[in-house]
Amino acid sequence: MLSTSPDTTAEITLANWTRVVEVSALQEMLTVASRPEILSFALGLPAPEFFPTELYAEAVAHVLATDPAALQYGPPFLPLKRHIVALMKQRGVSCTEEQIFLTTGAQQGMNLLTHLLLDAGGRILTEELTYTGFQQVVESFEAEILTVKTDLDSGLDVDAVESVLADGMRPAFIYTVTDGHNPLGVSMSPAKRARLVELARRYQTPIVEDDAYGFLHYEDSPTPPLRALDEQWVFYVGSFSKILAPSLRVGWIVVPEALMSKLSILKEASDINTATLAQRSISAYLDRGLLDSHLAELRRQYRVRRDQMLCALREHFPHDAHWRTPTNGVFIWVEFTSELDMNKLLQAAIAEERIAFVPGQAFYVRGARHSQRAAMRLNFSNCSAERIEDGITRLARLISRA
Repeated sequence: MLSTSPDTTAEITLANWTRVVEVSALQEMLTVASRPEILSFALGLPAPEFFPTELYAEAVAHVLATDPAALQYGPPFLPLKRHIVALMKQRGVSCTEEQIFLTTGAQQGMNLLTHLLLDAGGRILTEELTYTGFQQVVESFEAEILTVKTDLDSGLDVDAVESVLADGMRPAFIYTVTDGHNPLGVSMSPAKRARLVELARRYQTPIVEDDAYGFLHYEDSPTPPLRALDEQWVFYVGSFSKILAPSLRVGWIVVPEALMSKLSILKEASDINTATLAQRSISAYLDRGLLDSHLAELRRQYRVRRDQMLCALREHFPHDAHWRTPTNGVFIWVEFTSELDMNKLLQAAIAEERIAFVPGQAFYVRGARHSQRAAMRLNFSNCSAERIEDGITRLARLISRA
């Protein structure tokens, strides 16, 4: 009789890229930060108390009551695209519905663009410190990642980008977070934006611009994104996650119309289509014209929390700690001149003070860790001002002991 029991000694052969991939620090922190006793500065979570819960519920109820196609498969919802065109105009970007491609969050937008532009074993260019979610996207391509430094006052080192391109390197694309950089919090200067776009044109190298935090600005005159300067070589990635709610999982990319058919093929292979109900309910919410006041309130509340964290850092952190005031986004990057083991500090922070943060080394691109300093990324959007004061005080107490 043939045995039907599995051979537990056999090993399943996995793809080569799985041999080096690791679970990201942010994914690990998601579990830690969800514990009720932990005061978390670790993740870029928006504040749930500012989700437009009641108004969005009314929008969902309206869609379910009036739109029989709301729970069916369906093409991208044109009224939502029209709303996004208007949103982009607020960011200084002129585009059409035909250039808007709807995605399941900004993460899928980055994933689709990477599949569109990058061959296996190809080459990309990004910053030494960059968003871990993007690093995970390119991991399976086993790509060669060219890196440049980031100035904490003005953003990506455009001189270094030009040097790489002038030396004959031709990356499939350049990836950057222009405003409220994740993790560094810096926003790229206008002069660097103009020069980077000029380099993209000259060397015919696309830019993937991650603008997840562009609408969360704390200055009166925010700088337009790179996409405002060029519609051929800049591929823009946007999302409703930080300005409405993450669980809606709706984002968009702005690309040349000629690329839509190829992106549609990639998306169908990924998830067929972005959730129809989410598309239509967001559109119904936007129909009421309430987003502008919602964004204004978010900016006001997050500015208060940012300023509270900056004040607490000045009062409690040691003199060898340095940071900048972010004009966008939800993060403050803190560097130390003294030698601190951030991983050990994190473990002690969780165990002794019930505080969570993300060590700076979690964001270094593989192979680009030769110049790292002791650093931490702190989020200010998810905690009240009172909890921020308490958390920074406890964290500073721990650092003094270390």
